Amino acid sequence: MFENRNSYRRQHEKEGLVSFEITVKETNLNIQARTDLSDQAIRAALKYRQYIETHILQYPQFATALSPLPHPGIAPAIVLDMIKAAETTNVGPMAAVAGAMAEYIGKDLLALSPEVVVENGGDIFIKSQTETVFSIYAGDSPLSMTTGILVEKQNAPFAMCTSSGTLGHSKSFGAADAVSVVAPSCCLADTAATALCNMVKKDSDIEKAIHQGKQIQNIQGIVIIKGKQIGLWGDLKLVRLP
Repeated sequence: MFENRNSYRRQHEKEGLVSFEITVKETNLNIQARTDLSDQAIRAALKYRQYIETHILQYPQFATALSPLPHPGIAPAIVLDMIKAAETTNVGPMAAVAGAMAEYIGKDLLALSPEVVVENGGDIFIKSQTETVFSIYAGDSPLSMTTGILVEKQNAPFAMCTSSGTLGHSKSFGAADAVSVVAPSCCLADTAATALCNMVKKDSDIEKAIHQGKQIQNIQGIVIIKGKQIGLWGDLKLVRLP
């Protein structure tokens, strides 16, 4: 799995950007920027982890809930964004945690670099001046790491987040090899990927999940892979990877 992660990260390296990795507790990020911003990224990771961990100490159900939680009132912005995304997609707020960390750290780094890519376990925050080709790691599927998704250059930062029912440690009730969602928000993309992945238990569920995903406001694109089958919706292009 570690070797696959390294291959996955190499495929997303952008010309002209410096690639570096940081690790803070369970958070392992691959980051690209104009310069090595490791120190700043570590400080940001510590800050946002502390916000989430402190909230969990006050509200333990935040860490375990599998469905949306009530608005807590005053809370850090990262926590509120996770709660809002979970409510929009009808999952628990921790389904957004990887995407939330990528997005908030990425936004901090944008103050220091006009282009930033932050990848956190397949959840990616990106601000780029060029088009981007994403590879998708989908386990034993023959489409894994061979099929890319091209997203045209966007003026604003955006996210591509992936959930799997057959890979990784995240809790999933589905059996899709990979469900990837493109959206302006990492929190939304992350929870939507989880929700749609939960729906896919057999090949014939792909169409139903894409139809459901299209109803989620602000979702820009969906890719679902199960075995040899792939479903695609949105302003995305399939490309073959070298």
